[in-house]
Formats: sequence, structure tokens, C-alpha cells
Amino acid sequence: MRILFISPRYSGGIGGHAAMLAVQLQKSKVQVDFVDPPKIPIKNLKNPSFVITSSFSSFFKGSYDIAHAFNVPSAFAMKTARAKKRVLSIHGVFSDQVNALHSRALGDAAKTAEQNALKWADKLTTDSKITQKAYKEKLGVDFEYMPSPIDTEKLDQISIAEKNDKQIVYVGRDSYEKGIDILRRIDSQIKHNVVYCTNLPWQKAMSTLKSSSILVVPSRMESLPTVVKEAFYLKIPVIATSVGGIPELVVHQKTGILVPPEDPQSLLSAINSLLENPQEMERLTNNAFDFVNKNMTWYVWLPKYVEFYERLLG
Repeated sequence: MRILFISPRYSGGIGGHAAMLAVQLQKSKVQVDFVDPPKIPIKNLKNPSFVITSSFSSFFKGSYDIAHAFNVPSAFAMKTARAKKRVLSIHGVFSDQVNALHSRALGDAAKTAEQNALKWADKLTTDSKITQKAYKEKLGVDFEYMPSPIDTEKLDQISIAEKNDKQIVYVGRDSYEKGIDILRRIDSQIKHNVVYCTNLPWQKAMSTLKSSSILVVPSRMESLPTVVKEAFYLKIPVIATSVGGIPELVVHQKTGILVPPEDPQSLLSAINSLLENPQEMERLTNNAFDFVNKNMTWYVWLPKYVEFYERLLG
């Protein structure tokens, strides 16, 4: 089986999922090639330039069994690729994200592009059940639920100098949708030090996470954040906002603590309260560790991904 992966990048978010999936598929003797063309490194021109360059690159790549695109801008290259079948994966409702992060006009343009892109794929997948439900309700389109698992073998290799019980950590982009400004607004009132991992290599970010006492996820928008699953496996308690697919992972007072979005005082109260209750932290992390091992590892999902591709090819 030969598969062509198409993504604007292969790190973080859905791009990181694509990279991890490729590594796992190659272990199963599946050949995976990548479309990773140059793009203009300017914020509002990255995606448009990627659409053009990736479309040319995918056409001249050769013939494949499957072309798998990871987000709506990648779908244009998926369409031009010479492949028997096409798969489009989307984490979160694309047009809603553009509308919230940019403008109504760009959101309307994104919705048109999105509706076209969905028609070009033989199969649509998403990593969260809430996104699956949203697309069904908004556009009447069926998505297959295929989450992004974590690589436990790599996480087992993460080492730390020492555990810092007085350290709170944020891991993610320095961007509006991630709510980092909300955490910064209250960090002087948090009883422990807050460390922001916004532009670190994965291994360094995981080392910092593993050495910390709590992971805080103050997002305004999310799909199914990988860092929450990684924290679960590393036994770091999680406090997160109840947005997107987060409640599919963080079950309030069972696998973590949920707070409302855009509510810095609730977030502050939850952090300081949990810091004073080590028994509760241990209970939450044990539950979360059990959950992620049973539901979100490649041991569980790799056979399902291989079966998905084989079923698609008939």
C-alpha cells in the first residue's frame, strides 16, 4: 500500500498527528510519502501559497493508492494527486475556526472552500466526536471518528533533571484560540511558578511537562488536544476549559478538572485548590493514566487505521 500525506506542516496539532501516523504505518510496512512544498512565511499568505505549491507537488509525485490530506487547505492538493482513493482529516470545524480567528468575510470564504473540499474526499475523518457531530448537524456530512493517539514508547524515554512540585505548565501555541492570555492574566496570583512552553522542541516540552505539578489548558477553541493525552500518560493532573473535544478526555473530577472558558477567576480557583490537595491530584492522575492506556495509544489504534485504509481500497 502506498499513501501520500499532505499537510502544511508535520509538527503540532493535526500536522503532528500526520507525522506520528506515518511513523506507525511504516512499522506496518505501509509506504508513506510526504508533500511538504515551500510556502510564503507570512501569516496571511502561508495557506494560500501552500494550496498552490502543494497542488503542483502532489500531481508530480507519482501514483498512489491513497492521498490523505490533513486540513482543508491540503484538500486542493489531495484533489490533484494521482490516487485511487482520497481521505480528508479535519480537527475542528474549519470555517468556524477561520471566522473566530480572522474575520466574517474570511470565514465565509473558508466555508465555501470547506464545502467543496468535503466533496472531493472518498472518506472524511476527525479526531473528536463533537466535531463529528457538528459537521453532521451543520452540513449533513458523515465523518469517521479516528482520534490521534500518543506514542507511549517515546514518552517512556522522556527524562527530567528533577520534579518541581512548585511548577505549573502551559504547553501550546502562543495564540488567541489557546487562551494563553487568560492564564497570563492570573499567573501572578497562582501559588506556584508558571512556565510557558510555546516554542520548544517536543522532547524539551515533554520534559518540562513531566517535571511539573499541573498542566493548564485555558483554550477558547480546541479539538482533542494531544498534550492532554500526554499529560495523562505522564501522570500530570490537568485543568482545562470545557471547550471542543476536551470533555471527551477530561471528565470533571474523574480524569481532571474542567472550568468554563473565558473565566480566569474559576481557572485560578481550580489551580490553587488542586495544589492544596495532593490526594486528589493522585486520584485524578491514576484515573487519567488508566483512561489513556485503554483508549488513546497506538497499540489500540494502529490496527484500526490499517483496517480503515484497507477497507477504503476494498
